[in-house]
Amino acid sequence: MEVKRILTERGVRATRGLGQYFLIDDDVAARMVEYAGVGSGDVVLEIGAGVGSVTEKLARKAKKVYAVEKDKELCEILRERYVNKESKTEVKVIEGDIMKIELPEFDKVVASIPFSLSSPITYKLLLHDPGFGLAVLLYQKEFAQKMVAKPRSNLYGRLSVIAQTLADVEILEFVHRDAFYPSPPVKTAIVRLTEKEKGRRIVEEKRKFFEFVSEAFEHRRKKMRNIFKPSKTSFPGSLALEELEWRPEELSPVKFVKLMKYI
Repeated sequence: MEVKRILTERGVRATRGLGQYFLIDDDVAARMVEYAGVGSGDVVLEIGAGVGSVTEKLARKAKKVYAVEKDKELCEILRERYVNKESKTEVKVIEGDIMKIELPEFDKVVASIPFSLSSPITYKLLLHDPGFGLAVLLYQKEFAQKMVAKPRSNLYGRLSVIAQTLADVEILEFVHRDAFYPSPPVKTAIVRLTEKEKGRRIVEEKRKFFEFVSEAFEHRRKKMRNIFKPSKTSFPGSLALEELEWRPEELSPVKFVKLMKYI
């Protein structure tokens, strides 16, 4: 797909300040769709569709594609290229801010998302009430590493705990800078998030869990006992007393879930 040519002809420029980098490597886009196992029965959500690098691949595989894009000019390009075309796949372009719109019903997410919105988009998917199913997303390398980080490591934090509690997280491959236009200043990675069914059962109220973990990591060097100051009656017997003496950066996602139940 000649992304550079399309952008030049339409006078569209990437906004680096917004983390806007267009994926131009067709092979990377194709592998993302393969990693998601997109089939003829899938309804797929794409976030930050741009000029359609990933949309083009999804339109060959999925039952339906919701291509969300905030930029009006880019939406026009997407409609010209993919809407009302002779294809078994229905492509619907949604013009709007992904953080403000109500998400349509979907089975999977495949997207090269704006890097500046990595955190809010990820949390929106993880906390999405009906669930998100499976997502294959392009992130900055360090952000991806935070998602899979282990306790006591420098990158371990709120994102690590919430992502690993609610999903199986895999870094599938690192992507070279030349796969984008303009070339980003950092390396990127393809990450697959597979929603955990047990995550829904363990954390019945995902938003409360999000708030609990967020508050803990605002004081990551303090012991949990000093952050939440639970009463003695909160813990029957010696249950979870050991975890109370630990700091947030030392607690595994499983231990966070355990503590939330009793604090």
